Order: sequence, then structure tokens, then C-alpha cells
Amino acid sequence: MTANEDQEMELEALHSIYEGDDCFKELSPVSFQFRIGDLDDSKSFLLEVSWPESYPESPPHISLDAFFNNRISLETKQYILSKLSEQVEANLGTAMMYTLFEWAKENQETLMENHLPATSTVTLIANSDVMNNSTSVSKKKEKKEQLTKAQKRKLIGRTDNKGELPRGWNWVDVVKLSKTGGKDED
Repeated sequence: MTANEDQEMELEALHSIYEGDDCFKELSPVSFQFRIGDLDDSKSFLLEVSWPESYPESPPHISLDAFFNNRISLETKQYILSKLSEQVEANLGTAMMYTLFEWAKENQETLMENHLPATSTVTLIANSDVMNNSTSVSKKKEKKEQLTKAQKRKLIGRTDNKGELPRGWNWVDVVKLSKTGGKDED
């Protein structure tokens, strides 16, 4: 049997096994994603596996680079990949995707034992950053409106891709006029 025939048979088997399973996603006929654990589980991770042309005689390429895994430390990722590569070596020459996915599911706790979820800390930092950013953004906007004459001349000369000046380039700010306008009447 050729490598392509082996791949086609394994692909059919994966389709029938994981049909309707939201943990399994086929990116292409030789590239897959498989989520180990539930979406809301802090110890879940996403395996990306792709087959080289000579698979299953050659090992598949396994990656944990998906954005889903961004909260997992580099050490934990390296540990998971080293343990998975041991399984790959043990199953080299045979269809191994199902075996790898099931082994990873069964050993999820062991693989992620050194992972410390940092969701609460990240949330607190993110909230304080958002608050700091919103106040600094409003300050920046006020500064941005106060352009020098040279900056205004530069802006007037800018045109869009059709050679037209931007909409509102010659509009007058009514609020500023009322502040700087004529004499107050008694």
C-alpha cells in the first residue's frame, strides 16, 4: 500500500470516528486540529497535526502554536510535544492519529500538571489597563485636535486614492467658533 492510500484510509477513519465532535477539525486533507479538553477548561490545549507526503512512514508534524494555546508556558508546550513524539516513535509506520488524540485525552492531567492558569490575574491587569488606556486616550484626543499651522497645511495637501481631498477638509468647527467668536452682546 502506498503512503497516499494509507492517508486516505486514515482520513476516512478519522471522519467516521470524529463526525460531529467539535474537538476535531479538518483544516485540509493532511492537516488537522484536535482540542484536548473542554473550551472552558483552563488545562485544555489545541494540537495541530499535519502529515508529510511520506506519512505514516515519516512522523507527522505536531504543533502547539495555535492562538488557543497562548496561555500555556513554553516549558509545558515542550513537555507535551516531547511526550507526543515518544508516542509517534512507538507508532511509526502505522495510522496513528486516533491513537495520538486518545492518548493525549487520557493523559491530559499529566501533560498539563505544571500549567498554572492565570486567568484571574490577566483579567485584573486587563481591566486596569483598559481603564488607564481609556483615560489616556481621551487626553490624547484633546491634544490631537490642537494642530500647529504647519500640520494643518500638511493635512490640507493630502488626497485620497482618487485625488480628492478628504470629506470635511474645509469644514469649520462650530464649537471652536463659539468659543473664539465675536464680542458678547449685553
